[in-house]
Parts: sequence; structure tokens; C-alpha cells
Amino acid sequence: MSEQEGQLQGPDFSEGVELSSIKEGGVLAGHVGGESALATRVGADIFIIGASCTHYHGPLCEGLIVDGAIRCPWHHACFELRTGKALRAPALDPVSAWRVEQVDGKAFARERLPQLASSKASGGPKAIVIVGAGAAGLAAAAALREEGFDGRLSLIGADAAAPYDRPNLSKDYLAGTAPEEWLPLRSDDFYKERRIDLRVNARVKTLLISERAIELESGERVAYDAMLLATGADPVRLPTPGLESPHVHYLRSLADSRAIIAAAASAKRAVVIGASFIGLEVAAALRTRGLEIHVVAPEAVPMARILGPELGAYVRSLHEAHGVVLHLGQSVASISGDAVTLSNGERVAADLIVVGVGVRPSMALAQSAGLTVDNGVVVDEFLETSAPGVFAAGDIARWPDRLTGERIRVEHWVVAERQGQTAARNMLGRREPFNAVPFFWSQHYDAAISYVGHAPSWDRTKITGRVEDGDCLVEYFRAGKKLAAATISRDLDSLREEAALEREIAAPRLAG
Repeated sequence: MSEQEGQLQGPDFSEGVELSSIKEGGVLAGHVGGESALATRVGADIFIIGASCTHYHGPLCEGLIVDGAIRCPWHHACFELRTGKALRAPALDPVSAWRVEQVDGKAFARERLPQLASSKASGGPKAIVIVGAGAAGLAAAAALREEGFDGRLSLIGADAAAPYDRPNLSKDYLAGTAPEEWLPLRSDDFYKERRIDLRVNARVKTLLISERAIELESGERVAYDAMLLATGADPVRLPTPGLESPHVHYLRSLADSRAIIAAAASAKRAVVIGASFIGLEVAAALRTRGLEIHVVAPEAVPMARILGPELGAYVRSLHEAHGVVLHLGQSVASISGDAVTLSNGERVAADLIVVGVGVRPSMALAQSAGLTVDNGVVVDEFLETSAPGVFAAGDIARWPDRLTGERIRVEHWVVAERQGQTAARNMLGRREPFNAVPFFWSQHYDAAISYVGHAPSWDRTKITGRVEDGDCLVEYFRAGKKLAAATISRDLDSLREEAALEREIAAPRLAG
């Protein structure tokens, strides 16, 4: 027996399994041909698909079945039970699926089902340009080819690297527990095989909306019939004296993360300015590398504005338990070559400084082109901007949210990918509203916080479990309406909350 086979659990579905052991909406773990698989029942139908999420190998057997699909408990990817198709990011690849035959009270996994190619999209644009090769841009390019778009497709990014897994830059990669080869989202062959003209280290100078073209800084013009703007966001830079020193770093790109890793190799003491999600993830990652860490932030409780005081206190205690020194209620007055001076006059030694105080949407191109902007590029429910045929997705997009009834802009990786997928279909004329529930996760040492929905403000919270034990569900309400939920160590609850919020979003449309 191979090592892989020795790790397999449950029955061999190719040899048959009793139908009575597969419950409606439940999941039975097993395997097929040496590959982990799961079986589930929806009505009279039995489905057998791969049990490992294609994003980060999350255990689908611990996921939730909703509307003929299964959702991953880790990062909320979603797969169709009938075909294994990846229905929503962050997973971009399908899981295996097998034809199921029911004989004499048993279900048998037969041949593996092929992944059906999409038919060629008829009509619509002949050339599409995507400006920005991050999460939204890549997801859109991949979705366009999956939807049958056969025209010219350009993916243009200012970053020097091909699209990569940006969340990992402040998590495992920065901590040294994930190798760099995990970061690329797609291989070079992917772009070649799908005829995606990927251009890295290429900057767009101007959007020529009236001419349906873009101009690169090189002077080259690229024409389009439809365009997606996915230019992302840039780190906020403080006007603090000394912030331009060589030992001060920001974290947005792979190059930034590499530079911090290189600096950490010879550093002993680091100061992180800002207790944002990125700032505290950086603190946890550098602490894992053995550095002495100090965090400086103006708030009294980290992340309380987003998560509330209870979860904020938990995050603070978690970092303090790992030896991080938090200087809360303070700002940095100045930076010297070997220290930072706080607003209260305290001097904190540092040979490495990382600034993580948030980001601002990169709107210069949109503004100069005359697109409507308001704390982001304003889009309609289909993610189309004020210029017909020009769409926006990711950190720059400000869209009408059906749950809050407000226009919102969300700086989360999964939201960007899902918007890219929706924008791709709408560039092909699908007219699909973007109504996905926002989701993000944040990793601090061994604790992961999952958050679904969007609550810019709330007047009541409901806490289930014990926050201080790192086992809880926190729900956020405004005027009696649930807007969001955060969980720690309750992945299934997070999936259920996401599904419930989706039903809330869909209800007005059904009623209308």
C-alpha cells in the first residue's frame, strides 16, 4: 500500500457503498482510485466528487451543501456536485467528479467525468483588455475563456511578477512556512494555452475611452471592445519624518514581501506601524521568524472598528501571548536609523520597520478618463462604470450592496476574484448582478478569523461561544437586520451565515 493510499479514509466508492449510508445533505468520506472523495445525496441523486478543495486543499467533507454545490470550510470556495466545476473563487480549478451508478441498493463510482468545454461565445466583443493583473484581473481572464470568449484577450499588469497569491504575502510566505513556488496562481503554460496576452511590468498611461483603446507608457496603443479596470489599491503613506529611510517597508507586492524577508534575516527588533489586518499579520509572521516585535497604533483596541471590542481584545491577547508588545493609543512621531519615537516620547529600538495603515484605491486612470468616482470607481449592479463597455472590479469598485442598501467598496481578495468572474460574464452580455456576500479571512499564528457580510456600523452584536477561548460566532446587527458574522474555530457556522445572508440578498428580488 502506498503512503497516499495509507492516508485514505472510508470506503472505496468504486467497489460500491450502501445507499443508506449516504444521507440527504450529508457527506460520506471515501476514496476512488487512490484519490480522496466524498459522496452525498440530493433527493434521489447521489454525487461523488473529490474531497480536497483545489484552492488550498481544504477538507470539503467538513463543508456545507447548498443548492447543488458544496462549499469549502476554509475559504468558502464552491464546487458543483454534478460536475465538480469550481463555481466561485477563491478556487479556480474543478475537483474530480465521477459518474455514479446505483445497483442493488449500492452506489458505485464509475468513470471520471470529463470537464466539458464551454461553447464559443457568439456575438459580443472581439477584443477585451484587462488593466490590472491581480486577483480580479486574473479571475476575469480565466472566466472569459471558460465562458467561451475566443477573441483577443490582454491582461496588463504594472507588477513585475505574473499574478500571484497576494494574501500569502503577509501570512505563511512571510512567516517562512510556505515556499515561493506556492505563490503563482497560474503557470506560464496557462496563459499560452488560453491565448491570454499577459504583460507584466507594463504601465497604462491613459484610458482613451472615446477611442476604445488604452495607451501604455511605452507609447503602444491597445484597442478594445470591452475593458475591465482592476487596478487595485496602493498603501497609505504617512507624512512621518524618517519614513523614507531604507529600513522602512510597506507590504503590497511580492517584491515588498521579499524585501521584508531579506531584511528580517539580519534584524532582531521590528516595529510594525498600524494594527490593521495586514499590520498584525505581518507582526505574527515576523514573530514566527523569531524577531522581537512592537506594534504601534492609535486605537485602544486593535480592529475593534471592524470586529468589535470583544474580538479586538481577543486579537490583542493573542499577540501579547506570543510576546508581541503593543503600544496602543500611540502614533509614531519620527523615525531614526535605529529606533522610532512615539507620540508620548517613548523611544522603541528597531532595525526593521513595516508600515501597515491601510490602502487607497488606485483611481488615477479612472479619474483622468472622466469616469464617475466616489471613494472608488462607481459601478452599477453589473459592475459597469459610467462609461458603457468599461467595467471595474476589485479594490477600486464601489457597487450598490443589496444587504446594507448602500454603495460599498471592499478590499478583500475573494471579493476581487468573484467580481472579476462576474464582470467577465457581463462583458459578454450576461447581465448578471453582483450579489455575492463579501468574505475574508485573517490568520494570526494558529488562529483564523473568518468574516462574512459587511457591517460598516452596527448597534447590536450577538456572541455565541467564548471569544476568549478562540471558539465563537459573533453576529453584527443594525436596526434589527443582520449584516455580518465573524467566527473563530467555527467554519461550518461561517458557511451557514454566508448562505443565510445570500438568502437575505435574494429575497427582495424574488419578491419583486
